[in-house]
Amino acid sequence: MKRILMVCLGNICRSPLAEGILKSKVDSQKYFIDSAGTGGYHIGKLPDSRSIAVAKKYNIDITDQRCRQFEQSDFDNFDMIYVMDSFNMQDVLSLARNKEDRAKVKLILNEIFPGENVDVPDPYHDSERGFENVYKMLDKACNVIVERLENGEY
Repeated sequence: MKRILMVCLGNICRSPLAEGILKSKVDSQKYFIDSAGTGGYHIGKLPDSRSIAVAKKYNIDITDQRCRQFEQSDFDNFDMIYVMDSFNMQDVLSLARNKEDRAKVKLILNEIFPGENVDVPDPYHDSERGFENVYKMLDKACNVIVERLENGEY
């Protein structure tokens, strides 16, 4: 079973959406998808209500998710670690123990904008529309991830 982790800052907006979107597109018998935050601000809490609402709009239920903080052991427990922005990428990479750990970490939007290092904007202080835009970006990136998984590229 391939294990994929989505990471943002608080694990309440972007990474729960990315987790829910990717889960909705893959076979749960073949893939384990989870999410975490680099900060410990919301441990044990539900995703942001706006993330829950935009996911629900697309028939994805993320209310079973609870926020947790990224840990160094996640490098052992996951095959791929997708981060939402360069700030969180730096935080995750600062915990990497070796080149194998570092090789697992990727910016998620590099899937649709290869090598451009585009960040998924944090919609927390934005309107409902910001969450919709983030959903659409993550949906496109997850489509590419699924295609690459199915083609054996990952």
